[in-house]
Amino acid sequence: MEKKEKIIAQAFVFAIGAIICCIIMVGGFLYYKKNAQNTIVATGSYEVNFESDLIVWRGSFKAKRDTAMRAYEKIKQDKEVVQKYLNDNGVNNTEVVFSSIDISELYNSIYDENGNYKGTEQTGYQLSQDITITSNDIAKIESVSRDISTLLEQDVEFLSYKPEYYCTTLSDIKLDLIDKATENAKTRIDIMAKQTGASITKLKSSKLGIFQITARNTGTASYGSDGYIDTSSKSKTATITVRLEYAIE
Repeated sequence: MEKKEKIIAQAFVFAIGAIICCIIMVGGFLYYKKNAQNTIVATGSYEVNFESDLIVWRGSFKAKRDTAMRAYEKIKQDKEVVQKYLNDNGVNNTEVVFSSIDISELYNSIYDENGNYKGTEQTGYQLSQDITITSNDIAKIESVSRDISTLLEQDVEFLSYKPEYYCTTLSDIKLDLIDKATENAKTRIDIMAKQTGASITKLKSSKLGIFQITARNTGTASYGSDGYIDTSSKSKTATITVRLEYAIE
């Protein structure tokens, strides 16, 4: 009999505990529903078109000779040719930076008369040097970067890379975008609140979206979680989003 009473008591306790858990869960759900219904959220965005005011052009040239000394003499001569080409086209020395010279050994593979690989033999040296031109005169550097035939005609193995375009006032553009995107989000909040008859009280949260800079009128979709900044185009479009959440009553 005592055992039966003990089982009944345990069952009763279990039932009470289950009821309490249900009450807590339902109460929590209702609290969540109430909170969810007492907020209003909107995401605002803004974009602005702007022009780059800084250009960076990179290139490199190399020299190959049978000895390191002869290769050095050649690349030193090539550097003078490159420097003169830039100066003749209005590029100031202050806009030009030459990197240190890299040197590497050159090898050829050796095969026997049957085509079997035997090893390698050194054939000479290759020296290379990078150059970076940074300027606010975009038109001038664009012209210089497009016409390097003069260097090639003077036996300079010059490799030209595509110019990169930047904006020195990007920080100001970002601040203006944030201001306008926030204003846009608040306007949407106000419109939704008005249409639903709600009254806005206080700001509960705000979140800044990803800052993107794309080439203008290209429809670039290379967005990432860390944002995207285009450097290939002189004309750009900057965009940003702002998410606002307000309490309402």
